[in-house]
Amino acid sequence: MAENTVIRLKNVDIYQQKHLVLSHVNMDIAKGEFIYLIGQSGTGKSSLLKIIYGDLYIANGEGMIAGFDLKKLHENEVPFLRRKLGIVFQDFHLLNDRTVEKNLEFALKATGWTEKGMIQSRMLDVLEKVGLRSKLKKMPHELSGGEQQRVVIARALLNNPEIILADEPTGNLDPSTSEEIVLLLRDIAASGTSVLMATHDYQIIQNLPARIIKTSDGALHDNVSL
Repeated sequence: MAENTVIRLKNVDIYQQKHLVLSHVNMDIAKGEFIYLIGQSGTGKSSLLKIIYGDLYIANGEGMIAGFDLKKLHENEVPFLRRKLGIVFQDFHLLNDRTVEKNLEFALKATGWTEKGMIQSRMLDVLEKVGLRSKLKKMPHELSGGEQQRVVIARALLNNPEIILADEPTGNLDPSTSEEIVLLLRDIAASGTSVLMATHDYQIIQNLPARIIKTSDGALHDNVSL
């Protein structure tokens, strides 16, 4: 795998249980790339993301994700793979009974951070990147939808991931806020963290074009046009 390639799938067949969802998948994503993943519901987008974060195993073909060989990946190694990934969901998945600070602190402690000063410094770093440093003590319900999604992105950045998987990150946001979130994700990609963003929002793609990968007819199609 080339030094700057963070995701490589080669002739991979992707199954959900015994059902073949995508066949002969070939995909290379380089460090710092921003890519859209599109396709109708049920065509394999979620299954592809599950392969990347180790929730599904590949039956055939080869896969390397952030230095991990998916064919040789043992169950006890999956948490270490996931520390190389940041995941952003449509539904924010924030702990609603805790402040922004406590949400981020919980995520850091869950991944092995113990030193209080380092935890505090890292939290402030990621909140600075997403423009929310002043919101440290706010509860989720005190934030707008766009601000909550920025907290989710900050949380995804905590462990310096090589890749961010964003699954419909603008699905619950208005068009203007959606564009702000995509611009933020593009900035993150420009700083070296690859971003693969699954979306149904074709207006966003037209306004902010980038490489498009599409799932349809049981296959993955690269560099497609809308």
